[in-house]
Amino acid sequence: RPRRSQVRFYPGPDEAERAGFRACRRCHPRSPAGDPRPAWVGRICRLIEQHLDDAEPPTLARLSASAGVGPHHLQRTFKRLVGLSPREWAEARRLERLKARLKDGRGVTEAGYEAGYGSAGRLYERASGPLGMPPGTYRRGAKDVSLIYTVTDSPLGRLLVAATDRGVSAVYLGDADGPLEAALREEYPAAERRRDDAGLAPTVQAILAHLEGRLPRLDLPLDVRATAFQWKVWQALRAIPVGETRSYGEIAKAVGRPTGARAVARACATNPVSIVIPCHRVVGGDGRLTGYRWGVERKRALLAREEARKARRA
Repeated sequence: RPRRSQVRFYPGPDEAERAGFRACRRCHPRSPAGDPRPAWVGRICRLIEQHLDDAEPPTLARLSASAGVGPHHLQRTFKRLVGLSPREWAEARRLERLKARLKDGRGVTEAGYEAGYGSAGRLYERASGPLGMPPGTYRRGAKDVSLIYTVTDSPLGRLLVAATDRGVSAVYLGDADGPLEAALREEYPAAERRRDDAGLAPTVQAILAHLEGRLPRLDLPLDVRATAFQWKVWQALRAIPVGETRSYGEIAKAVGRPTGARAVARACATNPVSIVIPCHRVVGGDGRLTGYRWGVERKRALLAREEARKARRA
């Protein structure tokens, strides 16, 4: 960064140019449209979209040449405005196409090729993780997924926990068992669901110990469906220390999407594993407790418990 003594300030571009300086070639202050970056990022998105059927998305060099900027500048600006790198955005769009075709009843192979996956191996390698299950299972509405679940008392009311053999798939809070079980059926309409209190006892005990302050960090394996952006947001939520909060805007900046506060709020609202992914630690920009899927009062109670725990450790 230059020293203050080496910097000159002018009222506007005219005065600076008269003094012998040229206009910035990156931000184009003379452009009547203002900041050109959103426009060329939009062009890049359309270019990637046009080539989703290719085995690989356009290279960073090709994209930067199309935008007329350097590869590093493109990568950094694209991630700042979109929240994902160009490659991550391409994978997210390809996954959305795959999900839409699977829901329409296409066969797995047909849907994979139509979505732009060049081979069955590439499809299963790249899509199974974000889908939370193999593509064929997703197509059948999780028909081949076997879920065990339990409902028990907690300091916040009734607690439903569900899991597959890969990890925890649902952590719901409520006042009665019926609505919680109905929410699980809605999320996994074709899955085999079986109540197994004993099988989930260790997981439930860990969650309760965390709520009661006896387990500082809750690290449980997860098996949930998510987009690339949701995963980025949820990982950022898990990084918030106990007893602290972040605003939606702060999380948006942390995941590289500074204007994406609303998108962050949607990712929080769709979080299926409350407490494990602590979406209750996200508040409004003014510190207010905004919406929480399981009720604002539960959010208030969770934060109060964590603040008290932090004060005891201090």
